[in-house]
Amino acid sequence: MKGLILAGGAGTRLRPITHTSAKQLVPVANKPILFYGLEAMVHAGIVEIGVIVGDTRAEVMAALGDGSTWGAKITFIPQDAPLGLAHCVLIAEEFLGGDDFVMYLGDNLLEQDLGAFVRSFETARHEFNPPMAQILLKKVPDPHRFGIAELDADGNVVNLVEKPENPPSDLALVGVYLFDPMIITAVKSIQPSPRGELEITDAIQWLVDQGMRVSQEELSGWWIDTGKLTPLLEANRLLLEKIETRLDGVIDEFSTIDGRVIVEAGATVVRSTIRGPVAIGAGAIIVDSFIGPFSAIGALCEVRNSEVEHSVIMEASKIIEIARLEDSLIGKDVVVNRTQAKPRALRLMVGDHCQIDVE
Repeated sequence: MKGLILAGGAGTRLRPITHTSAKQLVPVANKPILFYGLEAMVHAGIVEIGVIVGDTRAEVMAALGDGSTWGAKITFIPQDAPLGLAHCVLIAEEFLGGDDFVMYLGDNLLEQDLGAFVRSFETARHEFNPPMAQILLKKVPDPHRFGIAELDADGNVVNLVEKPENPPSDLALVGVYLFDPMIITAVKSIQPSPRGELEITDAIQWLVDQGMRVSQEELSGWWIDTGKLTPLLEANRLLLEKIETRLDGVIDEFSTIDGRVIVEAGATVVRSTIRGPVAIGAGAIIVDSFIGPFSAIGALCEVRNSEVEHSVIMEASKIIEIARLEDSLIGKDVVVNRTQAKPRALRLMVGDHCQIDVE
């Protein structure tokens, strides 16, 4: 089985961060979102992986390299325009080479083990009526915002509807799919949707309409599409909940570490309180500050005389003399600096290479 990771989206909902960075490389718990999906595939035993790349291809390709860091072999597949998820399958046909494959949206995060999902599909492929596809579903409170699946009495998929006004169920499609090569035929048999894209839901519906079996599993753990600020911060929180304390940096005798905290090698904590779960990246400097729960401070950052909580601060940024920064996403090489004595709490989303002077 091969893997196909989609990393070509522009990330308009995370601007201004994504004006200068690929949305799939925004870090949560100090690791790029895209890396979690790649690691999940390798852990599931899938090492031949195609990565669909778009306008941010140079940055994504530089971050992933040839995949050997993860024990994988990566093939990059350029998509010149965002023409839909099914279009990604179409342009990957040569790479897929007639093999079964798992398709994974590069900005999604799952708690559930991908390997179990893959194994269940592989087992079902030996049944009398094997599935041509298997989708992962999750019950959601607002199904009109998602692709929704309708099931028959045996639990097989009979209908897929994209963002319906009157949803037939509350089962949303999670961004993980398993396919037989027949999906290529399906994609070639459908027409673009009104928004001009080849929809993967239409391709899966084509399989159903041809009398082919499409199976499903319901996700038991959490699933987050990190395309907006609030879900991204929630993903950061959930992943930080799983960390174990590791203090490889320098922590002076006047500092306090409380709870689960990672301080990477080369980081320095001086006269500060770190209350976990918190991750502090390599080479970061924390001085006379409070870093509160669910914060990820990136490599080479500097935080001085400030309070930070429930925030993601990307590499090489500086937070100076800020009374309180919370619920924030700060890009790379940013300076947030207080120029007046009046303290106040801030909630910010700041793109790369900016300077903000707070008065």
